[in-house]
Amino acid sequence: MRDEPAIGNREIHTMKRIGILGAAGLFASAILAGAAQAETVLRISSWASPKHGINATVWPTWGKMVEEATEGRVKTKIEYNLGSPIAQMDLIRDGVADVMWTFHGYNPGRFFLTQAVEMPGLNASAEAASVAYWRVYEKHLAGKNIHQGVKVIGLTTHGPGVIHTRKPLKNISDLKGMKVRVGGGIGGEVGKKLGIVGVRVPAPKVYETVAQGVAEGVFMPMETKVSFKLKEVAPYSLIMPGGLYYGSFVFAMNPDKFNSLSKKDQDAIMSVSGEVLSKVAGQMWDKVDASGLEDAKKAGNTITIADAATKAAFDKLAAQIEQEWIAKAAKKKVDGAKVLADLRKIARDYDAAKK
Repeated sequence: MRDEPAIGNREIHTMKRIGILGAAGLFASAILAGAAQAETVLRISSWASPKHGINATVWPTWGKMVEEATEGRVKTKIEYNLGSPIAQMDLIRDGVADVMWTFHGYNPGRFFLTQAVEMPGLNASAEAASVAYWRVYEKHLAGKNIHQGVKVIGLTTHGPGVIHTRKPLKNISDLKGMKVRVGGGIGGEVGKKLGIVGVRVPAPKVYETVAQGVAEGVFMPMETKVSFKLKEVAPYSLIMPGGLYYGSFVFAMNPDKFNSLSKKDQDAIMSVSGEVLSKVAGQMWDKVDASGLEDAKKAGNTITIADAATKAAFDKLAAQIEQEWIAKAAKKKVDGAKVLADLRKIARDYDAAKK
């Protein structure tokens, strides 16, 4: 039998070194694999353009806070065109996305109690109104099963609704019989009281709807002069002191996705959600409203503030809307008058404390 060549000390050392490096490589791979498995990416469904304040400011801000709060274990990604604005709630219920935002008014009658924040005459900044909204929701409404099948992680309202038209209005009575786009909710109720012919289209369709004359005007906040280019097609705006109406939005998450996270990460996410997320959104609405007004003026739009007589006439209509809502809320075992009183006090005290 032929003898095998003896292995020298140098060869033995080399083999040991290769073995150690191989083991180290396997260990590092295991660590990286574990880290990859531990990282969760929350898919956010959004229906507005990437330039809209929610997508340009709110989601990125929240995403950064989530990543920091979870020490990098949870990250976020915005995805577009997963469904229409109306379908967003169902998208996350079905697990198509993990997180979304939507306007309550897109689903008539489905979220009636959230209309508390939409009432005319709140006379508060969007930031103050959004913070007050969250606090009042937690105190009075969270147990009413309003948002079935989803986990609410924030609430917000845009700034005061404004009447934007293709032609100037001499008085709000001119609105009677006019085709006006409304988004639903209390904005729609205001339109009914003013005698408009309501045109229902999602916000992304507003520009072409007005440009083509399908609608002669639109009820939307001032920020839409930029975000939906209303300065081009509806150059006349009438501002109602105290607010024509406000608009209610919800941020929500798929509960199964939330429950799949560790308790530590669940707590971390909620620490930057709720009132924190609501406040961030409210601040964004105030900022874009200011930019929208400035941009509209630069574009030569005509901005008019309703006079005292017009305001007084509108207040009578607003009082009717409020009483009708309170009566309906009572049927849901909710003290609507108390909800509105708390909301207004919190919002106005919040604004007063900032001055």
